[in-house]
Amino acid sequence: MKMSQKPQGTALSNCPGCEEPLEPGDLFCGACGYDLSAVPAAPQDHPTIALNVPAESGTEAGAAEVRFDRRDTSDEPAEPGGPAGSGGSAGSGAPGESGDFELAAPAPPAAAPASAPDPRTPAAEPLAATPPAGTRVCVACRAGSVDTDGYCENCGHAQPRERDHMEQELGSVAAVSDRGLRHHRNEDSFAVSTTALPDGSWAVVAIVCDGVSSASRPDEASAAAASAANEALLESLPRGIHPQQAMHEAILAAAEAVNALAQEPGRAMEHERHRHQNAPACTLVGSVVADGLLVVGWVGDSRVYWVPDDRANPPARLTEDDSWAAQMVAAGLMNEAEAYADERAHAITGWLGADAYELEPHTASFKPDRSGLVVVCTDGLWNYAESAAEMAAAVPADAHQRPLHGAQVLVGHALDGGGHDNVTVALLPFAVEPQGAGSACGTP
Repeated sequence: MKMSQKPQGTALSNCPGCEEPLEPGDLFCGACGYDLSAVPAAPQDHPTIALNVPAESGTEAGAAEVRFDRRDTSDEPAEPGGPAGSGGSAGSGAPGESGDFELAAPAPPAAAPASAPDPRTPAAEPLAATPPAGTRVCVACRAGSVDTDGYCENCGHAQPRERDHMEQELGSVAAVSDRGLRHHRNEDSFAVSTTALPDGSWAVVAIVCDGVSSASRPDEASAAAASAANEALLESLPRGIHPQQAMHEAILAAAEAVNALAQEPGRAMEHERHRHQNAPACTLVGSVVADGLLVVGWVGDSRVYWVPDDRANPPARLTEDDSWAAQMVAAGLMNEAEAYADERAHAITGWLGADAYELEPHTASFKPDRSGLVVVCTDGLWNYAESAAEMAAAVPADAHQRPLHGAQVLVGHALDGGGHDNVTVALLPFAVEPQGAGSACGTP
């Protein structure tokens, strides 16, 4: 979207609304849409003040208080132009004139002395036409319609996106997703759900997807994949399909949903049209807790961690990344520290999308012999808690009882670390009855 070529009258280094760094010449904040033209410019010289004109009410002549208030004040009356208690109004006369008005018999307009407009009173701006019904209306000016870029066509403010921060808690499963501190939008998505199995017990589902930023419409890809995988699991689990097989089929359904996006023409956003348009793509990781089993499935580099309630027991990572670094380690060409220090470390080798290589869904099944917490997350979190021990240290001690709070704390951990990527995490508590013993399937 091209902004007005009107020169900017301020040289702020940070946005007054959200403190994000600004570039020279910015007219609006790219993070929150703050109208920087509303910030008064610093005077370029020192105006001459007549010595016989007294200062007003203890303030310097011409001085005005600047407040960075993001409230919409279009419906509020303008402040009077004269000093408090003078009885004057904006434009009623120069400072020092007598304010001798009689309310019962005001002087006719023709008899009022001519005076210059008070520069402290903003000029009224014409209201934009009310958008047609069903049009998205700007949250700032409440009059302009919002274009496909997410900016108001009337005042230019960037609109908040619904996906910038999302939270959901459903019984014993909860998830939180956040845009982070560097990205201009949230390209992650998630789905959490519960469903009944044929024997009457319950299955808990969490799906987390991370859009591939170098692809077109990554936010749509992650949303489509999360929704399709979740729906597939809710359809197959109640029919008695084994959770591991159901997860495999869910990943295939998610891949089909993302592939279908590539067949929809003309969906590129205006600000992306200068980029090479390739197929939408995302990664996927998911977990199902059902009938004493813990099932995980993934394609890409999002992960699942196991954190026992008894922290005396070791945590574990349950997935292996589809990434350059993981391939180097698996081939014995580098150790893990060397591989993940390389700039190519996070280049993914598996993803969902029409231009992906041969799709290889990964699934695994575990039967824990103790209670714990399943952490399903994108690399926006695990980049700040990469090892299983680091992730366990970041998980609050009461996350099993308060999964939503635990997910919020983990997102905060990533933001405190820098928040360089979108951050999404889902937490699924796994409970084991006290009489439960070990199993032949092993323990994560």
